[in-house]
Amino acid sequence: MRTGEPLPALGDVLAALDTGLWHWDTASGLVTVDAMSARLLGLPPEQATLTEAQIRSRLHPVDWNEITGVVQLAVAEGTLAEVRIRIMDDRNRVMRVVRSRLKPSFDDMRKSYVLTGTLQEVTEPTPGTPAGRSAVTGDWRRSREAFLLDAGRALAEARSTQEVLRVTANLSMPGFSPDGLAVFGVEGDRLTIIGHHGHEPGADNPFTYMPIDTDYPAAEVVRTGRAVYLSSPEEYKERYPLTWPLAQRFGRRSWAFLPLTASGRTMGAWLAAFAYPVAFTPDERSVLTTVARMLAQALSRAGTAESERALTDGLQRSMMPKLGPRIPGMSVAARYVPTGGGLQVGGDWYDVIPLPNGRFALVIGDVQGHDVRAAGLMGQLRIALRAYASEGHRPDAVLSRASRFLHGIGEGDPAEARFATCLYVEVDPPSGVLEIARAGHPDPVIRMADATVLTRPTAGGLPLGIDPDADYPTTRLLLEPGETMLICTDGLIETGGHDLETGWQRLRGILEEHKGNQEELADALVQAVHGPSSHHTTGPLADRREDDIAVLLLCRQGEGCGCGADTDTVRPPVRRTMLTVAQAEPERIASARQQLRELLHDWSSADQVDSAVLLLSEVLTNVLVHTDADALLLAEVTDGGDGRRMRIEVTDSGDDLPHVRRPGELASSGRGLLMVELLSHSWGVAPRGEGKSIWFELYEQESEAHGRADGHHH
Repeated sequence: MRTGEPLPALGDVLAALDTGLWHWDTASGLVTVDAMSARLLGLPPEQATLTEAQIRSRLHPVDWNEITGVVQLAVAEGTLAEVRIRIMDDRNRVMRVVRSRLKPSFDDMRKSYVLTGTLQEVTEPTPGTPAGRSAVTGDWRRSREAFLLDAGRALAEARSTQEVLRVTANLSMPGFSPDGLAVFGVEGDRLTIIGHHGHEPGADNPFTYMPIDTDYPAAEVVRTGRAVYLSSPEEYKERYPLTWPLAQRFGRRSWAFLPLTASGRTMGAWLAAFAYPVAFTPDERSVLTTVARMLAQALSRAGTAESERALTDGLQRSMMPKLGPRIPGMSVAARYVPTGGGLQVGGDWYDVIPLPNGRFALVIGDVQGHDVRAAGLMGQLRIALRAYASEGHRPDAVLSRASRFLHGIGEGDPAEARFATCLYVEVDPPSGVLEIARAGHPDPVIRMADATVLTRPTAGGLPLGIDPDADYPTTRLLLEPGETMLICTDGLIETGGHDLETGWQRLRGILEEHKGNQEELADALVQAVHGPSSHHTTGPLADRREDDIAVLLLCRQGEGCGCGADTDTVRPPVRRTMLTVAQAEPERIASARQQLRELLHDWSSADQVDSAVLLLSEVLTNVLVHTDADALLLAEVTDGGDGRRMRIEVTDSGDDLPHVRRPGELASSGRGLLMVELLSHSWGVAPRGEGKSIWFELYEQESEAHGRADGHHH
């Protein structure tokens, strides 16, 4: 071209280079292409205005989605965007690969992008060249997509800051991988080092607490929120001469500093340093930017989770008591497992309280709800219960005062009113006597030394906080040597779709089959419901938890201690249960029947068990109908060496001794003692000073005839 001649038209130059022009306004959704661009897109070679949908139908769907990310990156960094696009034919096959270079701009008023660029066909690059490494037409593109998918999954699963850093250090980027990483955070007006990889210990000292206005790439990234790419030592030295000596000693050749942005806030910077020159092509920048975005989100999640765990641990340590002084002759094990999600605190609690009279109180309860409000009320209620107990009040008075206290808290704001269930047990260690008051809570369970499990029905009142004048009657039980009492919140029972009945059946199986010690039994109960746990449990199983769990085990020391007994070789000489049936509570007869069945859970003859339950019903009914007294049931199983026998005794304070009658065929009563005589091996009536007792025995023998040969005793 001779000097002075006019330059050829731009369109002629581009056409000579087989390069097309196109313009895209995202506000209108229209794309204008010239004849060359139309041809490259597989359309008639003429200028046209197309819709986004028409353009999209010509492009590979993965590439269409990538354009948005590349454009956003270029706008954020103020650079040109470059993207390679696969053009598809009518049979959805790749027809050609084109490269587009464009200058994007963002219109704040219309919240849209305006893009003007070129389109040019590219050929497959030579393998091993820089172009080969950056090409998106073959394995590089597929490996990059797979890498980002795997990286996203791994970072999403990381649960702590250290785990996030470890995952990031092990990422193997397709075609280029850094051999040095550092993650910078911000505290006030200074940079901090959150973690690093590929550097010697102590190498981060010059960068720790560096002022944020320092002429250092990471500080600039945090100040501006824009990435810094340095492809060579010369470029680093030219742009950051003051801090170049700090980086020079590491011997790297290229550096990428990217902002870590979460929720619109730059929380730090990520350094990826390379031992070889990296050009930082648009494709490479796109990968680094995507990883930085995922890294920022992962660090933000991990930081939030770690803050919640620290708060949870602090709350649990302050709200969950130590087990305190050892109870003489007894041992206690406890577990607390919060429900999943949130701060992992809730309304369940337990406590062990030394009393002024040398006794101890065991308390377990559940404030309505699983939120911070429930946890706060639980803390207040636990302190109130401890105060009332320490004053020396009896169990019924402690719960009455606690109910009035909780009701008073809710009076100020009815919307904030909550109730709580509670079980309060006063323990006399020398005698093993337990005095129990219950406020809407599940009954205690006793595991005998030979692993027989009994649910102990106790008198109870309304949950705390409902009625300030509620009464809480006391039930007295005896914990024999070798027996263990289990008290728990309903989260241990009613979870996994279980109701109260089926949940107890599941726990009964665990209690009966367990062979370990007290602590192992506590772990076994919790693990059977929710997996591994501890006093302060968090972890991957937390999300499965439906309700908080609190568990207390009290064991009176003796052979077996309620756990660890080998039921094949150890059988205590006596297995015993007691139960009071009051005149005002005839429904307790059903509880007595259930108690007897649980006591005889391993009796060889089901018919004998049915007979014993039938006879017990008759005798208890006889007392309630024909006297004004309450009935006391004492049932025991003894092993005399020649086989086991059961003895059931019902005592009342009535003076009249019953007699066997021979009722007529149509008589509606009078058959009780006649049935006792017919179905038992031996029976009798004995005066008891004030009152009397009726007893009967059945022997565990295979042959009924052999049992009858022993005769009856009256």
